[in-house]
Amino acid sequence: MSRLWDKGAPLDERVLRYTAGEDYALDERLVPYDVRASIAHAEMLHEQRLLSAVDLEAIRAGLAALADEHARGLWRIELADEDGQTALERRLTERIGPAGGRVHLGRSRNDQVLTALRLYLRDATEELSGGAVAAAEALDRMAARERDTVLPGYTHMQQAMPSSVPLWAGGFGAELRDDAEGLHQVQRRLGRSPLGSAAGYGTPGLPLARESTREKLGFAVVHEPVTAVQLSRGKAEAELLLQIALLMQDLGRLAADALLFYTQEFGFLELPEAFTTGSSIMPQKRNPDVFELIRGRSATAQACLTEALAICAKLPSGYQRDLQLLKFPLFRSIDIARQTLGILPAALDAMRFRPDRITLDPAIHAAEEANRLVVSEGIPFREAYRRVGAKLKGKD
Repeated sequence: MSRLWDKGAPLDERVLRYTAGEDYALDERLVPYDVRASIAHAEMLHEQRLLSAVDLEAIRAGLAALADEHARGLWRIELADEDGQTALERRLTERIGPAGGRVHLGRSRNDQVLTALRLYLRDATEELSGGAVAAAEALDRMAARERDTVLPGYTHMQQAMPSSVPLWAGGFGAELRDDAEGLHQVQRRLGRSPLGSAAGYGTPGLPLARESTREKLGFAVVHEPVTAVQLSRGKAEAELLLQIALLMQDLGRLAADALLFYTQEFGFLELPEAFTTGSSIMPQKRNPDVFELIRGRSATAQACLTEALAICAKLPSGYQRDLQLLKFPLFRSIDIARQTLGILPAALDAMRFRPDRITLDPAIHAAEEANRLVVSEGIPFREAYRRVGAKLKGKD
C-alpha cells in the first residue's frame, strides 16, 4: 500500500513495523474524535473560502459514514496505514475522490493527532472523575448500613484509638472526592486547541481561522503561540497520569485494609462468593483477588507516570517521534483506572463487617482518658499522659 506521504521510494517493511509499532492499534479509540476534528477543520476551510461547499458536504458525509462503520466494526486501522489519521484520509479519498485529499490543507498529523487526543482525554478525564465519585458514594452507603459498627484505629499496625466503619469509609470517600477534583483540574491543559499549529510553526500563506475550530470543538482557548504546542506535549498527559496514580494509590490503600480485615486472624469482613475466587488445590479457600489486583495495579499506574515523564525529559523543541510513545502508558493507565472504578462500587456494596469478630483493646481509650483528666482537673497534658501510662503499666 502506498502511504499518503510516500515520495516514490519504497519503505523497508522493517522500518514500518518498528516505527508504527502498536500506534496504529492504539489509535482505534481516537477515530471518532479525529472525525469530529476533521469535520470542524473542513468547515473552517470552507468559511475561509479554501474549500467549496460541494467538497465540504462530501467530506462531512464521507467522514460521518466512516465513523459509523468503524463503530460497528466494519473496518479497522491497518499497519500499512501507520496511524489512524492516515487511515481515515485514505479511506475518505477512496470513497469521495479528490475532495478527500483537500481536508488536510492547513494541518499536519502533529496537530491533527494532538487535537483528537485532547478531545478524547477530555471525555476520559470526566469519566474517571465521575467513577471516583461513584466509588465514594459506595463508601457512603457502607457507612450508612454499618453506622453502629466500631473498628480499632491503627498506628504502626497496633490498635491506637477507637474508630468506626463510618469514620474509616468516610476518610477514603473524602480522598476519592479529592481525586475526582484533581482529575477534573486536568481540563485546564486539555482545554487548549492545538488545531492550526500544524507541525509546530503554523501555516504561512494560509488565512486559517483557529478561533473558528476552537469554538466548534469546545476548547476553552486557542493554544498560542504555535511553537508552544509541541513543547506542551506530554504535560497534560503526565498531569492526568499523576492524578490517576494518586487515585489508584488511594484505592490500593483501601484494598490493603480490606485484605487485612478479611484475613482469618482479623475476620472483620466477609465477602460473597461472587467477589472471591476459588483455589485450584484447597477446597476451603475463597480468595479476595479483586482487592489484591487493585492493590497491585497501583504500581502499574505509578510506572505509567514515570514512563511518560521519562519520554519527554530533555527532548529538544519541535516535534520528535519519541512523543508517539506517550500513548501506550497513557492509555494503559486510563484503562486500568476505568476497569478498577467499574468494579469497585459493586465490590464495596457486597462487603459486610462482622461486629462479633471485632474486639477493641481496653487500652485503646487511653488518649481519651488523658484528655478527660486535662479537662476535669486542669493539669498539663503531659502530666495526664504520665498518669494514664503509669496506670496502664500497673495493670500489666
